[in-house]
Amino acid sequence: MRKAAWKKKIMEQCEAVGTYRDAFLPVIETLACTLELRDGVYAAFRKDGSRAAVSYTNKAGAENMVKNPLLVQLDELNKSALGYWRDLGLTPAGLKKIDEKAMQAKKKTGVEKVLMELDG
Repeated sequence: MRKAAWKKKIMEQCEAVGTYRDAFLPVIETLACTLELRDGVYAAFRKDGSRAAVSYTNKAGAENMVKNPLLVQLDELNKSALGYWRDLGLTPAGLKKIDEKAMQAKKKTGVEKVLMELDG
């Protein structure tokens, strides 16, 4: 997906959970770039045969199997994206940090709901 499409999707997700703030636009922009790059790396990994290990020839001419550099990069980009998702409140822990009330509202038990309905 392209950066603009990711940006739109991220903004929609933030609005859906109630964490969208104009101040978060630089983080949203960075996350969109990270996700576009991740998509490109994933496409290259798939095109390369989705191999977890690849052959590598060192300076001495010895051939060894090493973890696919594309897979390493993909993992790093996913970890970076996860950090941005947390910052934007798009994970349960991130949402809790941003808006404790949003999480508490979803935790109401059936008894609490009935009592609130009787009150209102």
